[in-house]
Amino acid sequence: MAMVCLTDFEEYAKEHLSKATWDYYAAGADECCTRDDNLLAFKRIRLRPRILRDVSVCDTRTTVQGTEISFPVGIAPTAFHCLAWHEGEVATARATEAVNTCYITSTYSTCSVEEIVAAAPGGYRWFQLYVYRNRKVSEQIVHRVEALGYQALVLTVDVPYTGKRRNDIRNQFKLPPHLRVKNFDGVFEVAGRPSRVAENAGPEEYGVPANTLDPSISWKDIYWLQSLTRLPIIIKGILTKEDAELAVEHGVQGIIVSNHGGRQLDGDPATIDALSEIVDTVQGRIEVYLDGGIRTGSDVLKALALGAKCVFIGRPAVWGLAYKVRHVSHNPRSTAQPLLTLLSGHRRPAGCKHHGEEGVREVLQILNDEFRLCMALAGCRNVSEINRNLIQFSKL
Repeated sequence: MAMVCLTDFEEYAKEHLSKATWDYYAAGADECCTRDDNLLAFKRIRLRPRILRDVSVCDTRTTVQGTEISFPVGIAPTAFHCLAWHEGEVATARATEAVNTCYITSTYSTCSVEEIVAAAPGGYRWFQLYVYRNRKVSEQIVHRVEALGYQALVLTVDVPYTGKRRNDIRNQFKLPPHLRVKNFDGVFEVAGRPSRVAENAGPEEYGVPANTLDPSISWKDIYWLQSLTRLPIIIKGILTKEDAELAVEHGVQGIIVSNHGGRQLDGDPATIDALSEIVDTVQGRIEVYLDGGIRTGSDVLKALALGAKCVFIGRPAVWGLAYKVRHVSHNPRSTAQPLLTLLSGHRRPAGCKHHGEEGVREVLQILNDEFRLCMALAGCRNVSEINRNLIQFSKL
């Protein structure tokens, strides 16, 4: 089956991942209104293309935090990649290195930060951070990633508590025994089981003991984090102009407009709907990025037109990891025979030529190709020509 768009990868992943794994990745909070609106909001936006602009050459390159990337799409922090493919985050890191874009590594990775760096030593990486009740846990991982050459910290600020994800509760979701949150090896020791919770030792929440996140986190903790590191600090989870202004006042270097993929507060605005007021408030003082709902090159173009410097994809990267085919011709777009079994956590199947890393690369390449085409059809020769004049505001 030829994989033509990101929806093809979504359908393949839904068919081949276990129900519990699919439900975990797909989950939104409560009724999933915000999750679904992240996608629908892009479809409400119409474009105003310019013509006769000589688009024989279109340059998709941009910079984030002063570093050039091949196009303005990176990988958002998503947990537990080994559920989709046995190499997990290592494969994701190699794919983003090959494509030359930014990979935000999740705290809740099933590969360690050291393994990720070793697999893709030349990759451009940021690290996504939570603040824990035991602040030493957060401090130690900040020092680890800075020493390893990660180039920014992405502080997730919209999870004082975990949102209610109904299917995870119904499925009693837990990591399988062969997987763990490797960044916490030796950190959460419970009954002799590193980074996992013994059956008689209380509840587990997504691979670590429950109630470890610190709900008392506040703006003063930005200063605390700045005292620990010289890395740029980017706040992920801002949806209002008031918080955008506070972020600038507290000296952070970037904002990711995010509602956690609709997995936290159901009823949050779609991120693309929240973007304009944040861009207007920031006024270029720091960079603004966006995640949530990006599925096509047109979505990327719309987000940049409304002021995002770069966008990040979460679920589509995992769909790419889950894609495996037996035979791939010299043409990567050619029809290929899909594997009928998912072997997450096991040896690569014999004859499996297109897998994990290549799936992520193809997801990114499809988005890059679509974005370049949309730029040309809209009359934009480089990303600096993408602006709000492209947006038909009367239709918003």
